Amino acid sequence: MNDLLNIIGNVGFPIAVSVYLLVRLEGKLEVLTQSINNLSNVINKSNPA
Repeated sequence: MNDLLNIIGNVGFPIAVSVYLLVRLEGKLEVLTQSINNLSNVINKSNPA
């Protein structure tokens, strides 16, 4: 039982940290994508083809 808890402790923590960081990164990527799209729209409006 002690070995099982040790394995969960050693593997579970890195998994939890990875999930936390991926969730935070996903939010930042969405904001970055919106900013790039807004910038593209502004550039297209200021330089019509």
